[in-house]
Amino acid sequence: MSETEISSLGEFGLIEQITKDFPIKNPSTQVGVGDDCAVLNYGTKPEMRTLVTTDVLLEGIHFDLTYTPLRHLGYKAAVVNFSDVYAMNGQPKQITVSLGISKRFTVEHIAELYAGIRLACEQYGVDLVGGDTSASVTGLIISITCIGEGEEGKIVYRNGAADTNLICVTGDLGAAYMGLQLLEREREVGAGQKDFQPDFSGREYILERQLKPEARKDVIAMLKEAGVQPTAMMDVSDGLSSELLHICKESNVGCRIYEDRIPIDYQTAIMAEEMNMNLVTAAMNGGEDYELLFTVPLTDHDKVVNMKGVRLIGRITKPELGAYMVTRDSNEIAIRAQGWNAFTQEDAN
Repeated sequence: MSETEISSLGEFGLIEQITKDFPIKNPSTQVGVGDDCAVLNYGTKPEMRTLVTTDVLLEGIHFDLTYTPLRHLGYKAAVVNFSDVYAMNGQPKQITVSLGISKRFTVEHIAELYAGIRLACEQYGVDLVGGDTSASVTGLIISITCIGEGEEGKIVYRNGAADTNLICVTGDLGAAYMGLQLLEREREVGAGQKDFQPDFSGREYILERQLKPEARKDVIAMLKEAGVQPTAMMDVSDGLSSELLHICKESNVGCRIYEDRIPIDYQTAIMAEEMNMNLVTAAMNGGEDYELLFTVPLTDHDKVVNMKGVRLIGRITKPELGAYMVTRDSNEIAIRAQGWNAFTQEDAN
């Protein structure tokens, strides 16, 4: 039997490969694998659906405790799950938390982690309802499952984008990635120095974007207030390029986005220049921004362009036109999925 390297498929390719032979057996399973959340219908509220998502974070792969405070880590671990529910146009309601804990952690360490989780739950109105703990020989492992709800007919999937739809993104991109680069650089510079003090002055924004991201609950509220129903939506966890291609694949469409419309913060630009990195590459492929990428009908143009914190970056096209970014000098560059993929990363994130 021939063997296939997991890295050749990537995360989403692997998920597709290993779940394709699992047919849906229960009528309560409305949507299974393949979106930000599973959608379940238990019939308790005729108009509401249950949304379920889960995420696992591994020490040495998804976080480095050299520079990540445990309280920040707890907050981030919860918020990234909330973000998946908002990406379905839903509301997170409960979480369960499961931990794998190695011997080097004390009760006080775990209490600090949970202090961050508690703060996230308070900020977003979510209940902690259960979980599990186990010993670990590979450091700290965090697995969180989030349960939310969405209204039937208003839940947004990845497969609803259509030709002439507008492509929008919230906030700015690349900041979390540049914050990670800064933390990694200062860790390397300070290695072996007992009293080393990293210099983070003037870089507070990109550090916060990496260590303490926020889910865009506010945008979901704005869309509802404006009467805008996105046709497709994802959160930007793996990078704008990867998320765009997911929407194009699931919706069977193409796209054109414009380089000069990609929202980038000043601190991100300064840090990219300082580290001699391509700014647009960082914004397109960095990941962990947890902003919302969504498409809307052309008729909603005036509504979305006037929304605070929402940027119109392009349009959906017919599938045969492919997925491209139009550069500032009007050239077209094919969009490639070069965002975060744990199975091809050699270095810890």
